[in-house]
Amino acid sequence: MDFDTFLNYFALGLLIFVLITLFYGIIAIHDVPYEIAKHRDHPHQDAIHAAGWVSLFTLHAIWPFLWIWAMLYRPDRGWGVQQKSQAGNGHAEIEPDIIEALRARVAELERRVDQGAR
Repeated sequence: MDFDTFLNYFALGLLIFVLITLFYGIIAIHDVPYEIAKHRDHPHQDAIHAAGWVSLFTLHAIWPFLWIWAMLYRPDRGWGVQQKSQAGNGHAEIEPDIIEALRARVAELERRVDQGAR
């Protein structure tokens, strides 16, 4: 076997190795959002995993959205939307000056309605 034939076989082997590595890399990357969701105990981790496989067939077009979806949820704060509550009643705390301004506006509107009804 001459050196030229050896180089041809070496190049073919290298090409096959690179293609297999790229294929495995793409398969491994598509699962990253699911791994994040599983680590964070995300309530939609099964949906993220299924959508990850779908993104594999769409050339990862929806993959960035899956990453965002997986990153939104955290076990310690949920979806990250929290409100300050008054005495546990679940309503957001409103500043007293805002309440007074709203009461004044309501009184003015009621006065205008009463004047228009006469």
